Amino acid sequence: MKIKELLNTLDFSGKTKMFFAFALLMILPGTALAAGNLEPDDFVGISFWLISMALMASTVFFLWETQSVTAKWKTSLVVSALVTFIAAVHYFYMRDVWIETGTSPTVFRYIDWLLTVPLLMIEFYLILRAIGVATAGIFWRLLIGTLVMLIPGYLAEAGYMNITIGFVIGMLGWFYILYEIFFGEAGKAAEQNASPAVKYAYKAMRWIVTIGWAIYPIGYVAGYMLGAASPEALNIVYNLADLVNKVAFGLLIWYAATSESQSVSPAAE
Repeated sequence: MKIKELLNTLDFSGKTKMFFAFALLMILPGTALAAGNLEPDDFVGISFWLISMALMASTVFFLWETQSVTAKWKTSLVVSALVTFIAAVHYFYMRDVWIETGTSPTVFRYIDWLLTVPLLMIEFYLILRAIGVATAGIFWRLLIGTLVMLIPGYLAEAGYMNITIGFVIGMLGWFYILYEIFFGEAGKAAEQNASPAVKYAYKAMRWIVTIGWAIYPIGYVAGYMLGAASPEALNIVYNLADLVNKVAFGLLIWYAATSESQSVSPAAE
């Protein structure tokens, strides 16, 4: 029997898929260096460790909960799990960079953001798609806005662009995103068509993008433009911000998905 035919005969249940997901998560800590040098008074290193564990736990939770929602919401929860999974991997490495060198893991943090922030923005599109009002324009505007926001910031911090110019361009990208999710096509579609549960989640998500994301440009100005913030303070604040902007963001999507799924009768599902 050919390999393709053999694979087609296999019936992977939801529990089997979850087993493989858990097995993958179990080997994640081994991908990073041993953190044997973590000191009890290294609060930055401890924060890296705590956030990495929270991200791993969130990944398991979101994957498990895909079994409890209707089909149109599964993609949203899987993307939430991808966000926390990618962030967890990077946090293992960022933790070790800090513990071994005492320097900010800027490169790893931006790689993480370049992968996870576009996925977070796509979540707005996926929510609107689940309620049947998403358009390709919403998808591309949010995606392009995130790239305009992130890439100049990294180029400036890495020394390839003037710090002030990079900051201004990045802020324009962020303002563009805020306009889209508040007043643009995405915001209007959610306001006019979403159920109370979805509308609540959507509004809370966009306030996370407004308030939670404001921590990053504030830290950028304080740390890189003014030199007024220490690396210790910046990393702790960034780590806590990532906890809100990734885990809490995903929990809001989970709330919308489960609320909508519970309101659907078995016949309608």
